[in-house]
Amino acid sequence: MELRHLRCFVAVAEELHFTRAAERLHIEQSPLSRTIKELEDDLGALLFERNRRGTRLTRAGVVFLEDVRRLFTTLEQARENVKAISAGYRGSLRIAVSDGAVDPRLSSFLARCREEEPEVEIRLTEVPLAEQLRGLRTGGFDIGLARAADAGEGVVSEPVWRDPIVLAIPTHHPLLVLKEVPLEELARYPLVMCDPHVCEGYCRELARLLRTLEREPTIVEHVSSADMMLTLVGAGYGIGFTGAARMAICHHPGVVVRPLAIADAVLTTYLLRPDNGNPSMSLDRFIARLHAHPAE
Repeated sequence: MELRHLRCFVAVAEELHFTRAAERLHIEQSPLSRTIKELEDDLGALLFERNRRGTRLTRAGVVFLEDVRRLFTTLEQARENVKAISAGYRGSLRIAVSDGAVDPRLSSFLARCREEEPEVEIRLTEVPLAEQLRGLRTGGFDIGLARAADAGEGVVSEPVWRDPIVLAIPTHHPLLVLKEVPLEELARYPLVMCDPHVCEGYCRELARLLRTLEREPTIVEHVSSADMMLTLVGAGYGIGFTGAARMAICHHPGVVVRPLAIADAVLTTYLLRPDNGNPSMSLDRFIARLHAHPAE
């Protein structure tokens, strides 16, 4: 068994189509099929079932895919560690951020980490929540930041920052006569919301909040970033939601901020970590620093 066998297997397992997998690997379909056959012969098990309806993984193939992904993650981690040490670092931390959880307080906290432990490289990656959780379970990421409280099996979530939810409202909007906006008022006006595929945990929190309305609100646009939300709000498309900490440092023309007239309207940023009980020393220090000196 060689790495080429495993790379071919992953391509077919993810595409579930030999022709597309061959195109992805830039090889012909015949050598790809031979490679998969060699791998199955070596393992003594069928990894795929092929019939007129298509290609699908066998139960053995599903389990093998998870193990192979874990193997490639370990190899990538080894490559990154070598690069970090060659660049003068003692190691690295891989942090995944999802749900738009790039809290303004994160910047000051990371600056403190770099100052107190400059020999540890900190690498941040923005990914969807599902990819973040998969990476935490397989070892692709050491730690994560998200808006999701329920991370599922194998991942522990701990609240880090709480941020009041505020409304981003176009200038000259009728709601601006109010100092605080009652939640039920939102059913009367169009809303600009984040795309649930991009900010899954964030959208769960907002859905929980809006579920109490007697009438379902009108959503005119789904956006993939806070910047686009503010742009559309400023253009008068509708009302948006964001955190007070973000708006404190973000001044957008044509947008006015108003708080909601309810006390429990908050966005919580959670620290996600694998529940394997064996974190590295640098990760232990990172978590301890976060709990001992929360960002202001």
